[in-house]
Amino acid sequence: MRISRVKQKLNQNKPVLFTQLHLLDPSVFELTSLMGFDGIWMDMEHHTYSVETANQLMRAARIGSSDILARPANGEFMRLGRMLEAGAQGIMYPRCSSAEEAAEVVKWSKFAPLGKRGFDGGNPDMPYCTMPMGEYIQQANENTFIIIQLEEQAAVDQAEAIAAVPGVDALMLGPGDFSILEGFPGQFDHPRLQAAIDAIAAAAANQGKHWGMPTFNTEHAQVLLSKGARLLFHMADIIFIKNGLELMQQQFSQIGFTFDNQLNKPATAYLEGKSDEQQASR
Repeated sequence: MRISRVKQKLNQNKPVLFTQLHLLDPSVFELTSLMGFDGIWMDMEHHTYSVETANQLMRAARIGSSDILARPANGEFMRLGRMLEAGAQGIMYPRCSSAEEAAEVVKWSKFAPLGKRGFDGGNPDMPYCTMPMGEYIQQANENTFIIIQLEEQAAVDQAEAIAAVPGVDALMLGPGDFSILEGFPGQFDHPRLQAAIDAIAAAAANQGKHWGMPTFNTEHAQVLLSKGARLLFHMADIIFIKNGLELMQQQFSQIGFTFDNQLNKPATAYLEGKSDEQQASR
């Protein structure tokens, strides 16, 4: 049973840093884990790959030291156990609306007496029937961490009750969906978003739990840390690649190279697959 790096650091009130990986090449997971990031955010709420694919990516990450934090879709309680058996140390549960729903997440993620997770033992998390059942169950309960994501005002209003649920380790604000659902999409400096941050921070502190959210830059990270955040989520592999390609284009444009960048065109041109020359001739 792998000891959770994230859980250890949180128990010492140290901040942890996650990055998100979208691409399905195991080498990316292996590289990130070997570089010593605290955790890899694996998003299976929005992406289409299977638990079988996730299992292979988690296997690559085990070569290094990073924890896997897997996010199912809302209500996918049966999937939680398979994610944990594949080797995820943590579950990020999205769109939670109540303490009762958070308690369901705990029930499906923890073995008795903390929950009602089903036992198998023949998977990577035990691993492979190599531990006594009692020792495995104890270590699994101790090292599995649960993050409950709040993404609308009605959920933020329940933040303290959700944080009070035994087995919940941390709250997380989803700023993108919060801004959309509350009517100010993408306005991350909006007063209502800032109020939600403060409410979640207060609820977590009152219940002796942790909290966090995605960070926009290091200055923003420092602000969140000053408010007590200990879970920071920054960037994603697809953004790193995009930024690197843009930098390469900027540098080579200065010495005369040109690029038929489909993403700089109107959406209709991108969908129709028209080149710059074809656009210019219209």
